This record gives sequence, structure tokens and C-alpha cells, in this order.
Amino acid sequence: MSEVRSILATDCGSTTTKAILIEKQGDEYHLVVRGEAPTTVEAPVEDVTAGVINAITEVEELAGRKLLRDAQIIKPQNGDEGVDLYISTSSAGGGLQMMVAGVVRNLTAESAERAALGAGAIVMDVIASNDKRLPHEKIERIRHLRPDMLLLSGGVDGGTTTHVAELAEVIAAANPRPRLGVSYELPVIFAGNKDAREIVREQLGDKMALEVVDNLRPVLERENLMPTRLKIQNQFLEHVMAHAPGYKKLISWTDAPIMPTPGAVGAIIQTIAAQQDIQVVGVDIGGATTDVFSVFRNQEGESIFNRTVSANLGMSYSISNVLVETGVDNILRWVPFDMEISDLGNRIKNKMIRPTTIPQILEELIIEQAIAREALRLAFEQHKQLAVELRGVQQQRTISEAFAQSAGGGTLVNMLSLDLIVGSGGVLSHAPRRHQSMLMMIDAFQPEGVTHLAVDSIFMMPQLGVLAQVNEAAATQVFERDCLIHLGTCIAPIGVGKPGETCVTITANLPGKGELSEAVPSGNLRLYPLDVGEKTRVRIQPDRRFDMGAGRGQPVEAEVEGGVVGLVIDTRGRPLEVSGGPEKRIVDLKRWFQALTVYPDTAMG
Repeated sequence: MSEVRSILATDCGSTTTKAILIEKQGDEYHLVVRGEAPTTVEAPVEDVTAGVINAITEVEELAGRKLLRDAQIIKPQNGDEGVDLYISTSSAGGGLQMMVAGVVRNLTAESAERAALGAGAIVMDVIASNDKRLPHEKIERIRHLRPDMLLLSGGVDGGTTTHVAELAEVIAAANPRPRLGVSYELPVIFAGNKDAREIVREQLGDKMALEVVDNLRPVLERENLMPTRLKIQNQFLEHVMAHAPGYKKLISWTDAPIMPTPGAVGAIIQTIAAQQDIQVVGVDIGGATTDVFSVFRNQEGESIFNRTVSANLGMSYSISNVLVETGVDNILRWVPFDMEISDLGNRIKNKMIRPTTIPQILEELIIEQAIAREALRLAFEQHKQLAVELRGVQQQRTISEAFAQSAGGGTLVNMLSLDLIVGSGGVLSHAPRRHQSMLMMIDAFQPEGVTHLAVDSIFMMPQLGVLAQVNEAAATQVFERDCLIHLGTCIAPIGVGKPGETCVTITANLPGKGELSEAVPSGNLRLYPLDVGEKTRVRIQPDRRFDMGAGRGQPVEAEVEGGVVGLVIDTRGRPLEVSGGPEKRIVDLKRWFQALTVYPDTAMG
């Protein structure tokens, strides 16, 4: 391909289609403009390309450039008209909904779940031979859920085939009808024991669109998820998207395969982690779901990508579920004023009834951000439970012991080694003050040691994720310069101290501000000026009860990077407890919020 001068990218969401125009200016790619329009998959339009054209039309007007002719994208660029590359992602029509099946819930079934989630799917249910459901219950469940696609796994290569055969029989007996119509066969991917392939073909080959890929757990000690993830995305395009209204036309326009939106976000997170050799957590908090992405190194030093979808934790449609899951007290612990429980319940119900409303007064904003903290915290806890070292390794060697085993490997999520947290979604990206976004993420994720925080300015990570597949340089340049808003760095020692006693002593030379040397007491937040692009070396001397990663009382040095908020020292303790009675809680919250200028002083009284 000749040099790409301009790139048009769209993300067809469930409600809104977003379009961005990227151009090469000198040696670097930059975001030029962004446009959006309602998605048009539903009646009366029932053609996704109508919403795409509308979003691109807005980009045309904002950029003052002609991109369309006769409702077609002009390609390649000719003078000031058209673009060289057009790409798209999609979660319209509810995204990719899958069921996965595996022999052992904590072994192959869990590997299958990780493969599906990493490909951008919502996993509706996980069926396993040892999940205590009777065959007729599993059959009924598959028929009831009507997934877009099924993933069947099970057994290491060369192992027993009996249980895989039983699962294939259950799927064959269920013979579910596809969600998007009866005119095509349901895609089923088999990624299990290679010795069971013929058995699975006999059971399912005539009834469904069966695809066979390499075993995702060829031996107990190793996962091989990538072939399965790629096949899921390919089948999503060929079978699911091809039957959604207008997608055949959209597919014919794009210069790269359409990716599920969450899969594309995962792709950019992985690209950044690999390019910068860092460990990353990304979160996208929406109205109905919260997605968490992570790249952490395992004990062998390999970078492992994981994604989880908390399908019942969101800020509008699922907001009542957040209250049910966490409880009233956990939400109220982030509210710096007295509030009746019934009042909180009514506000949450109103948000669920009218999901598109946004806070109109400061009190409403504070309550919404309190709920967001709990949604993020719960989603991250769920993520830790799935992002684990391989279960079963060195713990058992027989299938009978594997069936009996319910516990498994420890989580890969190591907060001390985490370098970067990236937040996106309305409540984080559109918070009136960036300080609010930073403190929400610090409170929810409780970073340890030294961690940089950023937000996605206008939620363009999906488009950049699909762009990374065809032009990595352009994707990473725009991600760094136009997508990320650097908030700053958080320094947080592990341990809990007594209020007022020194927790950590910070020594640094702040650019343009001179020498900093301060002993910070336990139970506090401190904010120091360190602007976007500024870096400085910090010496951190924890008290003997606290650990910065080198051991209790051992000093560490680190280079920290600034942002629109700055450098935050958090000595409130890890784990973070907001304890005491209502009066103490309100005093503490007001003090913390004032320290970071989170809300206007008038709100803090």
C-alpha cells in the first residue's frame, strides 16, 4: 500500500455511531475531527450504513472536506477529497453474544471463557461437565438464551474424549435457533482435544456451521487462546454481522475486517502494553456494562491479556444492580453529606427509568460518582477472579482430581507492578473536573506503589484498536497524542497506619517549583503540581509499617510523569477503608475532596 495520508474510522455502537478523521501532518498522524449520529440498525431504517453516512456527513462539515459522493466513501484520497483508508468496529445489535462449554469449569471451560471475552464477546453462560446441571437443564438453558455463537472446548490433546462427546450431544440436542434469524446455521467453534474432532463433527457437522481450531488448552500447563479468538472474530463477521441489517454493505466498504467494539479496545490496550513494555489496566464503564481489560506478566514473564464483562454493572440501565450487588452502605461511604437510604433508592430508580439523564446539580453529581466508584470496584474484583494463573497446573494430574478441584491459580493482577490505568466511558471521560475522574479510579482500583492514570478523551479506543491491525504507527501516535488525557501519577504505600503518624516522606525536584521534601501523615491525600509532559525523579521513604514494593520501611526511587491533575500521594492505606461513623466519614471525605480540589469549595462546606 502506498503512504496512507488520511484514515476514516467508525464505531457503530448500540445507540450512537461515532466517526473520526485522522490525517498525517508532517511525519505524524493526528485526530482532525469527530462526528456522531444515531445508530440505525433498528426499525424504521434497519440499515446500519445510514447512521454511518450521517456520522461521516458531520465529519465532512466539521473538516470542510468532501468525503462522500452518492452515499459512498470516496477512496483513495484525491487532492482534498476522500480518504485512503476506511475501517470500522461494531457493537450494534447487542454486540456478540456467546455461550461457551468446557469439560472442567475451572480448567478448559475457564480457558474458553477467557478466549471468548478476549475476542470481544459477552459470555451469556458457561456450561461444564461438572457444573452440577442435569443434561436436560443444560439443553433448556442453551435453547432459552439463543446465543450468536457457541464455543466448545475440553480435554488436553491425547486425553479422554468421553466428556467432550457428552457436551457435543447436549449442544446437538439443544440445536438452538440463532438470535438474528433462522435462515442460517449457528456458528460453533471446537477448540478442544484434537482426538475428539471426528466425534464432534459427527454430532454437530450436519446441524451447525462447525469450525475446528487448535486446542486452546493443548496441555495443562499452557493456554493457546489466539487461534480461537481470531476465529471468533472471523465468524462474528461472516455469520453474525452478515445477517444484521446493512452490514453486508458496510463490510464491502471497509479496508479491514470489522471488529467487535470490545475486541478492538482490547487490541489497542495490548498494542500499547507491548510497545511500551508496561503492564496496563483499562476500563470502559457504560450504561449497561463495565468492561475491564488488563495486560499483566505471568511468572514466566509472558504478557497475558484478559478482558471481563460485568454485564450487570452500569451507570443507567444496570444502575439498580450496582446497588443490589454492593449494598447501600458501600455507596453512602463515598457521599460527604447526610442522606436518607430511601432518597438514594429513589434517585437510582429514577436514573434507571430515564437512563439518558445527566446530573443537573452538584449533589446529584456526587451521588452518581459514588455509585460509579462501586461499579468500577465490583467490576475490577470480578476481573481479578478470571485473570488468573492457569488453574490445575502442578496441582493435579488426573481427570478425576480435576473434576473434584474447585480452587485454582492466583490472580495475575499485581497492583504493585501496574504501570498505567486508562479509564473511559461517560462518567470518567466527561466528568466536569479531571480531578474527579482521577479520584474515582484511585478509590475504585486502589493502585499500589507508583501508578500513572489517564482517561480516553472522547472514547476513540475502539477505532484505534482496529486501526492498530493495519497501521500500528498511526494508531499509537493518535492514542498517545489525541486520545489519552494524562491525569498524573498516584503514589500509594501498602499498609495501614494511625492517623497523624508519618506514613511516607517524599523528596523530589518539581520542575519550575523547586525542591519538595515532605513527610505525609497517614490518612491523607496530597496533590503536588506536575504538568502534562513533565517528569521528575522521586525518592519515597516509607515508614517501617509501610511497603512501596521493596519491603517494609525500604526506600524506592521512581520517575513519575505529570498530567492535568498532577502528582497525588495517597496515604489513606491499602487496603483502603472508609470507616468510622457517619460524622467521621463526612469529615474525612470533605478533607480528601478539598485536598484534590475535586468539587467546588462551596460544596464541601
